[in-house]
Amino acid sequence: MIINGVTIDKTFAEAFPMKATRAIITAQNEKWAMISAQAMTGFATSVIACGCEAGIERVLSPDETPDGRPGVAIMIYAMGAKGLAKQLETRAGQCVLTSPTSALFAGIEGGKPIPLGKNLRYFGDGFQIAKKIGGKRYWRVPVMDGEFLTEATTGMVEAVGGGNFLVLAESQPQALAACEAAIEEMRKIPNVIMPFPGGVVRSGSKVGSKYASLGASTNDAFCPTLKGMTKTDLSPEIESVMEIVIDGLTKEDIDKAMRVGIQAVCDLGAANGIKRISAGNYGGKLGPFHFHLQEIMA
Repeated sequence: MIINGVTIDKTFAEAFPMKATRAIITAQNEKWAMISAQAMTGFATSVIACGCEAGIERVLSPDETPDGRPGVAIMIYAMGAKGLAKQLETRAGQCVLTSPTSALFAGIEGGKPIPLGKNLRYFGDGFQIAKKIGGKRYWRVPVMDGEFLTEATTGMVEAVGGGNFLVLAESQPQALAACEAAIEEMRKIPNVIMPFPGGVVRSGSKVGSKYASLGASTNDAFCPTLKGMTKTDLSPEIESVMEIVIDGLTKEDIDKAMRVGIQAVCDLGAANGIKRISAGNYGGKLGPFHFHLQEIMA
């Protein structure tokens, strides 16, 4: 398959089951809602070392938030329920409770309830007040700038992590420009996040390493500087490879995000140095969700 001069490899991305939740952060203005959201989703690129994968889903207008203020929807993904609940609580306590003018609300209805502000209320040292509105429990916690309003719980649902595709280009600037174009379009798709910095990862990995202590190491087959030293998957003109990783609430959500992202890359085309689109997989052994590139783009 070739789209605008870009070869779409006959391969698939491999993904695995995760648990996910969404939270809504509001503040006096969009600036402070975003600051809190960025803090809460920091150091959350990969479950390999961060404990969770998190990202900003989208900015919310005042008419989309529970308290009628500007807001940001964030999503957190983890491998298990216990880990997700711990990451959510810790990040909310350190990054939202502390952030000026912030409030915190559930972003998923249904699913299994997990604590959002349920335990953060104890920071109020006995001065906290519970309110029940429309069947939902909220906590008002006194803080120095006024009060921190938080919903007690949010929903946890089954999700999918690890959808991905690789952009192979003639130069580093061309690969990055293509990924930036893809991320801009993918952020328009609901229910997905791209957890790596700016949505892009340059250090794609393979399973295992020559060092016994490492479970993952550099994907040498796609490293341009190793073409003469390893079994490479790169042709001579490829000098840069970058990856976009996607987590989504459903396989269909990731399908949509991959489709628009790959199309954005192909729109730049071979004329802008983009040669191939490929994907990372481990022979189908990592996870049960397979995203076949040519089927997605058919």
